[in-house]
Amino acid sequence: MKRGKGTKRKKTFYQKRKICRFCADPSTEIMYRDFNTLKHFITERGKIIPRRISGNCAKHQRYLTRAIKRARVVSIMPFTASSF
Repeated sequence: MKRGKGTKRKKTFYQKRKICRFCADPSTEIMYRDFNTLKHFITERGKIIPRRISGNCAKHQRYLTRAIKRARVVSIMPFTASSF
């Protein structure tokens, strides 16, 4: 099979699968009052980090999102980056 001048094969890059930190250590709980745990899952702008980046499983990502939203309503966490 001939290839033209401009065609190159793309290299496939396989990245190691991230492990959910809450599944790995069942003793850690997701609580809306625990600001130090929740701040790792928020960007500098105040957005919730998606599961494909954080490595959480779907179940714990749902719990985490709910806890972050509750913490925002109770004024433990800011809605935007201006309060950080």
